[in-house]
Amino acid sequence: MSKGRIIVVDDESILRMDIKEMLLEAGYDVVAEANTGELAVELAALHRPDLIVMDVKMPRMNGLKASRIIQKSFNVPILLLTAYTEAELIEEAKEAHIFGYLVKPITEKDLIPAVEMALGQSKRLHGLLDSIKEMEHKLEARKQIEQAKGILMDVHNINEEDAYKALRTYCMNNRKTMSEVAASIIQHRTLDRNSVSLPG
Repeated sequence: MSKGRIIVVDDESILRMDIKEMLLEAGYDVVAEANTGELAVELAALHRPDLIVMDVKMPRMNGLKASRIIQKSFNVPILLLTAYTEAELIEEAKEAHIFGYLVKPITEKDLIPAVEMALGQSKRLHGLLDSIKEMEHKLEARKQIEQAKGILMDVHNINEEDAYKALRTYCMNNRKTMSEVAASIIQHRTLDRNSVSLPG
């Protein structure tokens, strides 16, 4: 079983081949190779890999520019390869949301741990983003339910407890979620009185 789907990008074919072999031996699946930043962007869109291992210095579109486009469009983590260690490059890499970088020459003992770390960080980040989205969804649903209760209290002249009971009973009788019913109440400003007993 593959440990991850990876695209390798480097304009030096020999180095690209070496990296591919290291990854394959370590149990990764190299789904595509590219020798330019432009092709890397195209392949990222096509394959949606788990990680891209990409050289910084390439003709026309360099690795940093390609990384920014790929991150913004497809949210794929990137591990950069470079022959340089300048502070400026590191700052640019941070801005491009790079998950790590390796200084050439690349060895297996450097590459594989860096790949594992980048994939691990990406997985944790995606998990965190999913949790945030779920919390935002729950908060929005809670707001809608509170708004729906307020509408029922106002329209039918009932207290909060009766409004909540009516809402809950309607959901049970019609096998709908609180969020669905709340959205309907907000839109139509009422509940079907035949489906639930409302005071008043």
